[in-house]
Amino acid sequence: MGINSERDIEANLQIGPTNLGMVRIYIEGDGIDIPMDFEPEEAEEIAEEIRAAAARARATASKGPKRG
Repeated sequence: MGINSERDIEANLQIGPTNLGMVRIYIEGDGIDIPMDFEPEEAEEIAEEIRAAAARARATASKGPKRG
C-alpha cells in the first residue's frame, strides 16, 4: 500500500502533549491503537512536512483533472 492507495478504513486521530514533555500522535481504529511520541522539535518538523504536503495538494487540485 502506498500514499496514493485508497482504503476505506475509519480511524480517530488525536494529537497533544504528554505529561513527560513529548508530543503524542495517537491513532485508534478498528482493533488498533497506535501511540507515537515525538520530541517537540520532531513534532515541529512533522508539522512543517504536513503544511508542505497540504500546499502541494492544493496546487495539484487547482490544476484540475488532466484530459487526454
